[in-house]
Amino acid sequence: ERTGIKSLKVGYNKVFGYYIEVSKTNLGQVPQDYIRKQTLVGGERFFTPELKEYESLILNAQERMTELESTLFRQVCFQVGTASEQILAVANAIANVDAFSSLAEVAVRYSYVRPKLTTDNEIIISEGRHPVVERSLVDASFVPNDIYLSNDDAQLIILTGPNMSGKSTYLRQVALIVLLAQIGSFVPATSATIGLVDRIFTRIGAREDITAGQSTFMVEMVETANILNNATPRSLIILDEIGRGTSTYDGLSIAHAVAEYIHNHPKLGAKTV
Repeated sequence: ERTGIKSLKVGYNKVFGYYIEVSKTNLGQVPQDYIRKQTLVGGERFFTPELKEYESLILNAQERMTELESTLFRQVCFQVGTASEQILAVANAIANVDAFSSLAEVAVRYSYVRPKLTTDNEIIISEGRHPVVERSLVDASFVPNDIYLSNDDAQLIILTGPNMSGKSTYLRQVALIVLLAQIGSFVPATSATIGLVDRIFTRIGAREDITAGQSTFMVEMVETANILNNATPRSLIILDEIGRGTSTYDGLSIAHAVAEYIHNHPKLGAKTV
């Protein structure tokens, strides 16, 4: 409006930045405060101090935006830090409510029962079910299983059966039911009496640890040794195909030796499946 030039254009390139382009026919109307920057065949390009200020604002916008973001972030961190104790307390309360309500909902929805926790050395589970496998079955129902373990007359169970018969599922099921009972949850069974355990040890599956230079057999033996060195009479030990990482004869010998050690050691005597 100030120049009266209708074809006035503002452009930008990386060499000159922002500029005002005026055609040759309108050069006589260019104000005196316009500073010539470049001459073209069909016109000329100019800039003004005001345009350079706007250019600086635009080109530095990203940097200023990052600085502002950093400042706001520090302010938020400071405000959160001043209320950290209250926030952690609220988060802990919400976490407890979330966990308890989830356990309660699962118990009601899938007919879990309240276990009886005792200081005895017995684990008695009637019609126990694996909580995960049970929910994954679509066209079939889970077949429940019982178990009785006691330090007195049923300390060690040697479980045998054909492949795919559910042996590993059964082992995991026992450990999960005991764990659920001791964290205060109802359990997937028709009844359960759980003598409190101090530890649950498991040696399940086959894997190697390449980073530590340990073969499948070495990993299995290290984990088994850890169990034997740390288990107590109040522990629950779950061993699945111990000795599978070596030959059949050697594996059978290892399994026999481990079972015999657990059963006969005067200071061990842990309930074992």
